[in-house]
Amino acid sequence: MSEIVGFGIDRVARSADRVTARWPVLRLENLDTDLPLPPEAVPVTAAALSTAAANSWLPFTGDLDLRAAISDLLATRTGHRYDPVEEVIVTSGGTEAALDCLLATIDPGDEVVLGDPTYAGLVNRVRLVGGVPRFAPYRVVGGEWRLDLDALRAAVGPATRALLLMSPSMPSGAVLDEEEWRAVCDLCRERDLLLIYDGAMESLLFDGRPFVHPVREPGMAERTLVIGSLSKEFRMIGWRVGWVAGPRSLVEHVGWAHVYNTTTPVGIARAGATAVLRGDQSHVAEAAAELQRRRDTILTGLAGLPLVRPAGGWSLLLDTVAMGIDPADASRRLLRDGAVAATAMTGWGDAVAARHIRFVFSAEPVDRLATLPERLAAAGLR
Repeated sequence: MSEIVGFGIDRVARSADRVTARWPVLRLENLDTDLPLPPEAVPVTAAALSTAAANSWLPFTGDLDLRAAISDLLATRTGHRYDPVEEVIVTSGGTEAALDCLLATIDPGDEVVLGDPTYAGLVNRVRLVGGVPRFAPYRVVGGEWRLDLDALRAAVGPATRALLLMSPSMPSGAVLDEEEWRAVCDLCRERDLLLIYDGAMESLLFDGRPFVHPVREPGMAERTLVIGSLSKEFRMIGWRVGWVAGPRSLVEHVGWAHVYNTTTPVGIARAGATAVLRGDQSHVAEAAAELQRRRDTILTGLAGLPLVRPAGGWSLLLDTVAMGIDPADASRRLLRDGAVAATAMTGWGDAVAARHIRFVFSAEPVDRLATLPERLAAAGLR
């Protein structure tokens, strides 16, 4: 466990709970959200709580109705129909799904290539299964993140087994475009690599960006494990519903990793999750539009600072090293003097991540985010 380190969110959150300042604390450290739940989530879940199915171990890999709803969602997004019986499993959230995928495919010493920055929980799950994380940096091009494709290719070596990528990526909000996905898929086919794709935020896109999915590339359905979740796009964090879809030869093993990890998905969440996936999903676009407004409020208010414009997701990064301030010190000063809870990105990748702090804009409304300039000035960061 020597290389398994914390991701800092818990420490910042505990400190934020104790802050007394002239402002209420602006909670930008964690991916909670104040955005409304899908309309079916609470009433259908509540109505199903007393049913036998809500209090059962079975089925271990998720209700067939829920798996069929996931299959329908993915058919629309990927153009590929996954068999709900043999190619879809339901997990206790997307993060369990990621661990199950790694347990089922990565042997000790295998290398897994991730972006830099990337979610520390993914990096450390690679380490938990005995894998070795390698990083391909995102570069800032035109004020936005772009995956360094030359560095990605260079990061793949003889021991590389898989690429593990998100789009939009957390914490940066980087979105892979069609050219980048094509290069990723070419590399997977050329080097016989597995793609573990975390699509938990894939529809939270800004500025009218097109939806691009790697499984639509030729030959990728048979070498891709697709991770999804209700926690981000659907804001159903507490339901803990995630999934993995992919070829039967891989998903069978992922399913056993899931069973011996948690035994069964969350039973009380199954009915509500199914209803939401079968329901009108226009609320996803509404949530994305509100997140874009919040992003724009931060970018406008902090214009001139080395912020990188996210193309989607729930958060953005500030390069405090470019401002001459260590990220951990910036995080402490922001909380102490500006009542802003923000997490330093140490451990969230490699050299690129280590320059930044993260502002999460999913849980704070526009009017409170508009106070950021004054708060950063109080902390000496403006």
